[in-house]
Amino acid sequence: MKRVVVIGAGGHARDTAWHAEEVNRARPTFDVLGFVVSDLTRLSVRDSPVLGDESWIDAHRRELDGLVLGIGSPRVRALVAERLSARFPELEWPSIVHPSVLLDWDTATIGRGVLLGAGVIGTVNVRVEDFAVLNPAVTLGHEAVVGACSVMNHASGISGGTVLEREVLVGTGARVLQYRRVGAGARVGAGAVVTRDVPPGETWVGVPARPLDR
Repeated sequence: MKRVVVIGAGGHARDTAWHAEEVNRARPTFDVLGFVVSDLTRLSVRDSPVLGDESWIDAHRRELDGLVLGIGSPRVRALVAERLSARFPELEWPSIVHPSVLLDWDTATIGRGVLLGAGVIGTVNVRVEDFAVLNPAVTLGHEAVVGACSVMNHASGISGGTVLEREVLVGTGARVLQYRRVGAGARVGAGAVVTRDVPPGETWVGVPARPLDR
């Protein structure tokens, strides 16, 4: 059993802890000790077993095997992962893969700190890079790439050959069609259908998706 704490205490953190418990139902893997936040003064959710702030990890680092990111924002995931990896280099970042996930495991590449949620389905040669999140019911086509710290929300999907660069957010139910590229830091709105490449940092919405008029 890997002794881990979840970083964060909001809804995504609780979802992440639930996925870890689901993994344990199939095979005991994670001993989730509780939740750790960066700033206790900003804690608004009180129904999670919050152990403390990051100083708690310092005090208990010898009692831990790893850390799990429970943060749903791509940019914040990247910042926190970078900071804590440097601060606690001896702790691992295990990936959490729900037992219902279907992939061609012989050709899939899964990075560290990844969350693959319930009902995720992919085909061949998919690549999910470090700290990416595929929430429940996400679909991936052949040769799809999900960049580091990117987040695909519930029931979204990308087609074959599609590339999401790092820190991309794909909204609930959105679709990115085959062989499109979504640039680093871009956002795809909920329910959007992307038929063209999305430049880095832009937000696209609608069907077909267009740049959001600021």
